[in-house]
Amino acid sequence: MARVVRFHEHGGPEVLRIEDVDVAMPGRGEIQIRVKALGLNRAEALIRSGSYIETPPLPSGLGLEAAGVVETVGEGVDGFAPGDAVSVVPPLSMVRWPAYGELATYPAELVVKHPSSLSWDRAAAVWMQYITAYGALIDIAKLRSEDFVVITAASSSVGLAAIQIANMVGATTIAVTRTFGKKQDLLAYGAGHVIASAEEDLGARLKEIAGPEGVRVVFDAVGGPSFEPLTAAMSRGGILIEYGGLSPEPTPFPLFAVLSKSLTLRGYLIHEIVRDPARLEAAKTFILDGLTSGSLQPVIARTFPFDQIVEAHRFLESNEQFGKIVVTV
Repeated sequence: MARVVRFHEHGGPEVLRIEDVDVAMPGRGEIQIRVKALGLNRAEALIRSGSYIETPPLPSGLGLEAAGVVETVGEGVDGFAPGDAVSVVPPLSMVRWPAYGELATYPAELVVKHPSSLSWDRAAAVWMQYITAYGALIDIAKLRSEDFVVITAASSSVGLAAIQIANMVGATTIAVTRTFGKKQDLLAYGAGHVIASAEEDLGARLKEIAGPEGVRVVFDAVGGPSFEPLTAAMSRGGILIEYGGLSPEPTPFPLFAVLSKSLTLRGYLIHEIVRDPARLEAAKTFILDGLTSGSLQPVIARTFPFDQIVEAHRFLESNEQFGKIVVTV
């Protein structure tokens, strides 16, 4: 028996329950870990509320990120042994491979021996944010040192990861956040410029910073009306990569900006990296190198104990966090 978090109905954080369940042994090609820490993601709030891209049968587990110690190695798995310290790349399905529990099982190719310098909370805050940002900026956009890159929702864990990755290649980062409240923190964590979109003219500030050549890469989690000033400030042949939809307002299609500047607007999910073995290995190498050198340093917003998973989800939905929310087990 192990304690796991499940929900029996869709709803707010209060539907999450900690229950004692029998956890199956790992199958062929799988590894079971004893979880020490969990990284929380907005996708988990969405699946809990019934608005995620995956529809689970109920009751369901949830969770995409974990770090811990190898408990049991399934048949056909080499290179891992009980007691190894590991962290987990988010799987394609959190229903099939849920993280929220004392024991969690994953395909071996998603289990990584992370640098020993990482604490459990930081190890649980690595793979979702850094693979998401790496896939967009490095794998797809081929970000260069001479580029300007706009990063919206910049105080999120993915936003901060994107700033760090862009800085690794020498690009100029423009962090977009709603208000000036997080400006100094964003500058302290490496943002080259900060724009408060609710308190400044986004389009005017982008043109002021990037100049007449414009911004080649936009990494956006918001959508909504900001599409128009974002694309208006982009350079010819630029690319906007959309990985979220935080805005409750409709997202207009900026037809004339797209036509006149030959822009690429591209949807993106981490799944396209995770399901491609070659691209995933390249991502792991880049990220592990950054963690080892210190160029990539996970930012922890707040840590909660496992018994406070409901409170952790409430904080997740408050939008007050700066960085990653972690739950220790």
